[in-house]
Order: sequence, then C-alpha cells, then structure tokens
Amino acid sequence: METKSEKEFDAVKFMREQRKSLSKKLSKMTKTEIVEYFRSRQLKHSIKPSA
Repeated sequence: METKSEKEFDAVKFMREQRKSLSKKLSKMTKTEIVEYFRSRQLKHSIKPSA
C-alpha cells in the first residue's frame, strides 16, 4: 500500500523560512535592540484567552 498525497501546507518548510528570515533580521541588531524587538512583538501579537 503506497499512498502519496500533495501537502497543502508544509510546516517544516514554513518554520525553516521563518527562522531564516528572523535570523537575517536579528543579525543586524544589537542585544538591546533584539530585546526591545521581542518586547514590542509580545505586546502586539499576544494571544488572549477568551471564554
């Protein structure tokens, strides 16, 4: 039994692309800028639970 299906979304490929993009962006920043970057993202993109 051999089944092949085309993936609509490749999670591993997506994660590798995101990591590469983030590494490129962070490589140009100082440690202080990196900390500030993640603090600002946390405030903007936090997921809030809803009942």
